[in-house]
Amino acid sequence: MIKHLYLEQMINRAMALGPARVAVVYPCSASAIEAATTAQRMGLIEPIMVGPRSRIESIAEENKIDLKNMEFLETGDDPVAAARASVVLCQDERASVIMKGSLHTDELLAVVVGKESGLRTSRRMSHAFVFDLPNYPKPLLMTDCVVNITPGLMEKRDIIQNAIDLARALDIECPYVAILSAVETINPAIPGTLEAAALSKMAERGQITGAVVDGPLSFDVAISEVAAHIKEVALHSAVRPDVLLVPNLEAGNMLYKELVYLADAECAGVILGTKVPIVLTSRADSSESRIASCALAVVYAHRQHCAA
Repeated sequence: MIKHLYLEQMINRAMALGPARVAVVYPCSASAIEAATTAQRMGLIEPIMVGPRSRIESIAEENKIDLKNMEFLETGDDPVAAARASVVLCQDERASVIMKGSLHTDELLAVVVGKESGLRTSRRMSHAFVFDLPNYPKPLLMTDCVVNITPGLMEKRDIIQNAIDLARALDIECPYVAILSAVETINPAIPGTLEAAALSKMAERGQITGAVVDGPLSFDVAISEVAAHIKEVALHSAVRPDVLLVPNLEAGNMLYKELVYLADAECAGVILGTKVPIVLTSRADSSESRIASCALAVVYAHRQHCAA
């Protein structure tokens, strides 16, 4: 089903691990229901449809989606109630992944980070994509293009550490993290370059662990050996990055969509920094991206369980 090699390998790995119990929050659209049922048929997940059962079944029937053997948790037609019920499923260890259905992202995340959810950790919550690019020799992670709008220095520290943990779950033993900016030199007029330099030093001093962290780097220098040579930028690593940290959501969101729509990239995405991973897909995402995101969450949840 997946035409991109790395994502196909990740999906096969997730299938080999066995299905994860997934709380699908308020799946009241055909795309949300189809994503859950497709992942179920592939053996990736055991979904629990959390929301108004009659409405979900009506939408499925209208779109000829088979819900046979599907488990439901009735919450009424209230997306926030569905989000709370899904959190309880995770608290009780009856689910190890949360998957967003048709409710607003803010509604779901507000419940997840609430003081009573029990899903918060000491780290900032963040999102990471895993890209499969035809012209890049390995998977490429990018963070944070979805959750944190203008993160500061310590938020970026957490965002990087979350992405490192995800990369290691994908068997990237010592990921190379490139901190992107407009330039590869320190410029006080561009605050992101100062933060990038500080983050690089924090990694050297053990405040960020498990990776090589380098920045600031312009995109061309980070990605292209030729550009780095021409600009005479000495990089920490001779290999290309495994992880890109974008300066803010606006820059990252544009870059992510450029890669998908202009560079034939396919991607999987997941929210990190919580006790369970959260699959957060967009209405415009392809079916391949939705399935790959489920697989990514399964692999990461398995890693969390083994580390617990």
